[in-house]
Amino acid sequence: MSRRHADIVEVRRRDDVPEQFLWHGRLYQVREVLARWVEAGAWWRSAPSSALFDGSAAARRPAETLTLAPIPSSPAWAQRAWGEPAPDVGAALGPMTLDDGEREFWRVEAQAGRTASPGVYDLCFDWSANRWQLVRVVD
Repeated sequence: MSRRHADIVEVRRRDDVPEQFLWHGRLYQVREVLARWVEAGAWWRSAPSSALFDGSAAARRPAETLTLAPIPSSPAWAQRAWGEPAPDVGAALGPMTLDDGEREFWRVEAQAGRTASPGVYDLCFDWSANRWQLVRVVD
């Protein structure tokens, strides 16, 4: 049996993998990662991309309303760390920036304390909201 949730949780990671999470005041230790997947949102439905497709006024704004993110001199900076928001190198900043609603999911086996039985939990990192949620618990 599984139950859906939409609870915000705090997640600690090691080597980009969830290691612990805090849910309803209890600390859960991740014993094993069972699966990981990424879902992209419907970016084509956003107002800026719709304007590009249908040729509306928003797409005909002068080019000076957009700015470009600076290209760093150090290539190490350009690497995006998981769970940390960072501008993409050379990405447009301003009214035409697209948010695709990308979310990263982790199915983990975790346990709260030594005596509790382990359970299976789906954790989700929402890139646009910059937060973690517990979205499903499997008994």
